Formats: sequence, C-alpha cells, structure tokens
Amino acid sequence: MDSTQPEVKRVLNEERRRAIVEMVNQNGRVLVQELGQRFSTSQVTIRKDLEILHGRGLLHRTHGGALPLTSGALLDPSLREKEKLHRREKQRIGQVAAQLVKEGQSVVLDSGTTTSMIARELRAFRRLTVITNAVNIAAELAGTPIEVILTGGVLRENSFSLVGPLAEDALRHLSADILFLGVDGFDVHFGLTTPNLLEAKVNRVMVEIARRTVSVCDSSKFGRRSLSLIAPPSAVHQAITDSRIPKSDLQALREAGVEVTIV
Repeated sequence: MDSTQPEVKRVLNEERRRAIVEMVNQNGRVLVQELGQRFSTSQVTIRKDLEILHGRGLLHRTHGGALPLTSGALLDPSLREKEKLHRREKQRIGQVAAQLVKEGQSVVLDSGTTTSMIARELRAFRRLTVITNAVNIAAELAGTPIEVILTGGVLRENSFSLVGPLAEDALRHLSADILFLGVDGFDVHFGLTTPNLLEAKVNRVMVEIARRTVSVCDSSKFGRRSLSLIAPPSAVHQAITDSRIPKSDLQALREAGVEVTIV
C-alpha cells in the first residue's frame, strides 16, 4: 500500500476547507447541500469540515450551513459559542495562569471562557479570594474553600457577566493582587478591546484596582479590534497565549515591556 495516500488525503481535505472559507467569505453564507454538490462529497464530510473550521475560528457554524466569521467591531458571540473555539489552547492557558497565583492572594477574574478555565484550576486552592463579575465563574467556585465576591449589576445574557454602575462601584471598593483579563481583541498598537461598552467600563475598573494585570487570550485574538477599548498595551504586565501568536505581535509586546508566556 502506498504510504503517501494518508498525506495526500490530508492535503485534499485542507484544500477543500480553504475553499469553503473563501466561499463563505465571498458569498456571505454556504449550505451543506450545496457544498456537497460543489465538491462531489457527502454531506457528512461537509458537516465535519464546517465543525473543524468553526473550531479553528474561521467561520460560524449554523443549522444547515455556515456564516462568515466577521471581524466587525460589533461582533459579540455568546459564551456558549466561544466555548467551542480553541478549547485546548484555553485549557493550557488556564493551567499556566493558575500557577501564577499564591495562597492568600486576591484574584480578579472577568467574564469569558478562558477565565472560566482559570477558575476551574483555582478550585484546588484553600485560601484565596476571587472577585468576579461573572455569574458562571462564581458558580464554578461554589462549594470550595475559596471566598468569592460577586459584584452586583445588570446581567448580560451573552456573557453571564454583571455590568453597569453597581458592578463598577463594587469593584472600586476592593483591591486585588492580580487580574486575569480575557478579551475579544488584542491589537498590540491599540490595546485590549471588547464589543460591549458596559463590559469595557467594568474591565477598566478591574485594571485600576489590580496590582498586576495579566491578559489571557489565545492567539486568534491578536490583530483584532472590537468596538470598546479597555486599556492600552502599556497597562498589561504579562500576556499568556499560545504558540500561534504572530511573530510581529510577539516582538511588539516584548519591546513594549510586556512579559509574554507561550503555552
């Protein structure tokens, strides 16, 4: 049997998937049935392709097809949608981030899927105070010896986060050793961004009350810019990301004095 066949098959699969991404970006939408006919392959294979591309953050999987992953500043996917993206990278980031925490410290976790991974790692601690505006993170830490301070505020359905003046005021009365901040976009020349204005305001207060700010985001967030600026790159002491971060961004961060940890 020719040992090159599996390699050829992988190449053909990747070529088809690249073509699918081009089609969805050009046409604004693709359907499973049409793609099956276009590439003379089964709908099962096409569905698998779309799931893989969705997992890579290259498109949005929908019922019966897919939509383009727009880079628009207003894009605000739900927490459940985000959970499907770059899961392995987020798990590794969570593990490394938790290693920066020491017993007896106070930690701020903003809302997000990466910070949720950190919360799971922190469950092993015995003496810790976690300050958060995320209802799901508070629930994750319930039943542990960790003291959880949950801000008040208005609940955002998309992110399970509490925002608004109540959340901001609660945070201003607190102080923290370290903030782990997950973001929707990290433009190394502009800063950390999120699509929601109220979320950005709460995040800014978190940066103000923390002695150390650590950005936790997978490499897909670099080069993206959402609607609302949270803080400039100079506000970040450390960034934890994966090895796919663009080399130019990595160099720019290090030149700006940001400590970068690659997982």
